[in-house]
Amino acid sequence: MPSLKEIRGRIGSVRNIAQITRAMEMMSASRMKRAQDAIHAARPYSDELRDALSRVAGAVSEEVDPLLARRPVHRVGLVVFTSDRGLAGALDSNTVRAVLRWITTRADSPGGGPPEIEAVTIGRKGRDGLRRAGIRIAAHFSHLGNRPTFSDVTPIARVVTQDFLEGKFDEIAVAYSAFISTLSQRPEVRIVLPVEQPQMGEEQRVSNDEYLFEPSPEAVIHQLLPHYVGIDLYRAVLENNASEESARMVAMRSATDNANELIDDLTLVYNKTRQATITREMIEIASGAEALG
Repeated sequence: MPSLKEIRGRIGSVRNIAQITRAMEMMSASRMKRAQDAIHAARPYSDELRDALSRVAGAVSEEVDPLLARRPVHRVGLVVFTSDRGLAGALDSNTVRAVLRWITTRADSPGGGPPEIEAVTIGRKGRDGLRRAGIRIAAHFSHLGNRPTFSDVTPIARVVTQDFLEGKFDEIAVAYSAFISTLSQRPEVRIVLPVEQPQMGEEQRVSNDEYLFEPSPEAVIHQLLPHYVGIDLYRAVLENNASEESARMVAMRSATDNANELIDDLTLVYNKTRQATITREMIEIASGAEALG
């Protein structure tokens, strides 16, 4: 049985940990609110841009812009967004597992055998996880911070777009943790390049006739597509950032609750041990007094 001093030491250590996790929970809560506001503000713009791209893409063919061109998929560039820090529960491990499952499904992709996949990682956790799984890392970016801006993502978008145009990759995909709610985050993997031409219904085609493209649909889409790729990656950054802060806040709250429960259990053990020690000492005193008498 541990001594009273050892139990007091454990209680003090756990109480210090609870104070740290509580402070981290409060910090993550403030960052989470800011990150959630950022993604809620970015989603309408991203959705409207995608809708505008749908209307323009419906008026042109795939040959108009190389970002629309489709070719046999032999090499795939996978942009993976994760966090640089831990203490966010299973957020990053879920993203890595979703990426590995997606890679397994790509093994059956048409184009003369399974494609060669290289990863562009943003965040240390994703880089380490994919490296352990044997996935080749083509490039790595880190330290975007908890307030990422569009200019932070522009170099990444420029690199993957240029690699696609030069034929280094036949397809570009992005993986991130989509923010659903404070308690729910879902890993997603989707294709960014080539940009898919959305299928438009008859009613959409009729309403599309109301738009006039100046100077031409081709010129508009030449300007719109690179910006769309950057906005798509920026939205992925914001989604992952909101998911990270939410998951970390929930993880730290759970850690604080567990620490408080452990303190209660240790306090109960301490009181029982202390009572047993007092009882034993009283018995020893009584036995000594009886022996002297």
